[in-house]
Amino acid sequence: MTPAEAFLWKHLKSKQLQERRFQRQHSIEYYIVDFYCASEKLIIELDGEIHNHPEVIKKDTIRTARLNALGFTVIRFENKMVFDHLPSVLSEIQDHFNT
Repeated sequence: MTPAEAFLWKHLKSKQLQERRFQRQHSIEYYIVDFYCASEKLIIELDGEIHNHPEVIKKDTIRTARLNALGFTVIRFENKMVFDHLPSVLSEIQDHFNT
């Protein structure tokens, strides 16, 4: 895990976020997603600087479109956002829960 993934994982593991169970490094088809909540069909991706390059943006767009087509919701955060604005990140994740 990257430092940002490890930091966010501390707040997602063991059903800490509204009793939702998250898995990390979960495989869906031929993709490995950073975090996955099966009950919400929610995928969380954390992006480092490399994700700002045009080639990677294109790959991420294709990947997200495929995962959406399979019925998953994908949300993305920059690594820096996780460190600097964790309460907002957690709130946005919860906004995607079907309560």
